[in-house]
Amino acid sequence: MIVRPRPRAYQLLFILRGSVVRHIAWKVLAVALLSCLVVWWSHGEPIEFLNAGLGTFSILGLALSVFLGFRNNACYDRWWEARKHWGDLIVHSRNLARELAALFPNVAQREGLVSLLIGFSHALAARLRDQDEAQAVSKWLNESDKTSIQVSRNVPNAVLQLFDARLVGLYRQGLISDIVYQILSQKVSALAAVQGACERIKTTPTPFAYSLLLRRTAWLFCLLLPFSLAPSLNFLTPLIVATIAYTFFGLDYLGDELEEPFGLLDNDLPLNALVRVIEVDLLESLNKRDLPPNLTPVNYLLQ
Repeated sequence: MIVRPRPRAYQLLFILRGSVVRHIAWKVLAVALLSCLVVWWSHGEPIEFLNAGLGTFSILGLALSVFLGFRNNACYDRWWEARKHWGDLIVHSRNLARELAALFPNVAQREGLVSLLIGFSHALAARLRDQDEAQAVSKWLNESDKTSIQVSRNVPNAVLQLFDARLVGLYRQGLISDIVYQILSQKVSALAAVQGACERIKTTPTPFAYSLLLRRTAWLFCLLLPFSLAPSLNFLTPLIVATIAYTFFGLDYLGDELEEPFGLLDNDLPLNALVRVIEVDLLESLNKRDLPPNLTPVNYLLQ
C-alpha cells in the first residue's frame, strides 16, 4: 500500500506554491494590478458606467462556479477511474503470480512468466507516459523476446502475446490442463482490459470547448469584478479580487492536471510507485530476497 505522508501546515503552503501558484501567478498578478488601477481611478473619477452592482456579479460568479465544478468533476472522474484500473492491475498481477506459484512449485518453471508480468506493468506505464516502451521492458525479457517486440508498436500487448504463447506451450506439453489454461487466459484478458481502459482515458480527453469557455468566462469575470467592488471595498478590492482569481484559475489548472492522470505533474497518478509495488510482490513470489525498495515521496511528491 502506498501512503503519502500528510504535510504540516507550513509544508502544505510550500507545496501549493510549487504546484499551482507558479502556473497561475501571472494571471493573479495581472488581475491584482488591474484592481489597483481601478481603485486609483475610482478615487479620481466615479466609474458608475461599469458599476453593475454586487448582485449581478454574484449571479455570474455562481454560474461560473457551477460550470467550473462540472468540469472539475469530469476531470476527477477520469483520474479516479485510472486509479481504479491500476488497482485492478495490481490485483490481477498478484492473482496470476499466486496461481503460477501453486501450479509450478519449481521457481525455474514459472520465472519466465512472472518476468513477463512485471515487464507488462513497466511497458504499460511507459506507454501511458509516452516513454520508450521497449527500453522499459527490456530488463524483463530474454534476447529472443526482445527481438520479437522490436517491430511491435504496442509493446504491452506484445508482452501479453508472449505470455499467452507460453501458456499455450505449457498446455501442449501437458503441464497444465485445458481448464487451467482457460482460467489463466481469462486473467491475461483482464490485464488486456486494464490496458484498453487506460488507453481510452489517455486518448479521449474532455472536449476542448469546455476548457476554452471556462477560461474565457473566468478571465471576463475577474477583469470586470474590480469595477463592481472598488466603490464599496476601496483598498481591499485588490486583495479580494486576487483571492477570487486564485480560486478560479487554481481550480482550472487543477482540472488540467486531473484530466491527464498518467503524466508527471504533481497531482498525476504515481505510476512508477505502483509499478514498483507490482515488481516487489511478484519478485517475492519467486522467493527473491534482494528486492528493490518501495518508492517514497520526494518533497511530498510521489511519482
